[in-house]
Amino acid sequence: MSLQQSEYLEIRRIPGKGRGVFARVLIPKGTVFETVPMLVCKQKDILESTLMNYVYAWGADTVGVALGYGSMYNHSYKPNARYFDLPLQRKEFVALRDIQPGEEVTINYNGEPKDKKAVWFEVKE
Repeated sequence: MSLQQSEYLEIRRIPGKGRGVFARVLIPKGTVFETVPMLVCKQKDILESTLMNYVYAWGADTVGVALGYGSMYNHSYKPNARYFDLPLQRKEFVALRDIQPGEEVTINYNGEPKDKKAVWFEVKE
């Protein structure tokens, strides 16, 4: 079963990995394919919950849950997309290169596409 809310994107299950965001159509390089509102809260308020697996750092002691598909993108050290924080508690996702239909859309959880710092889980690429 797939869920979709965008002409560009859908969520699919990935065997052995969970869920991910996939391109439904060609997403040309430079395309802003999703802009989402953020729900910002104190990190301590959700620290022990499953939600902590889906948040972005958002200032001192706060985290943000990206609505839309924003909290569903998987990490890669070779991402095909990146995100930018915008005013009014929003986040924007942009294609770094052409993303083909059926291809998983990935971001680098460190924020910068070429940042190779370790993340808090094992990365298999």
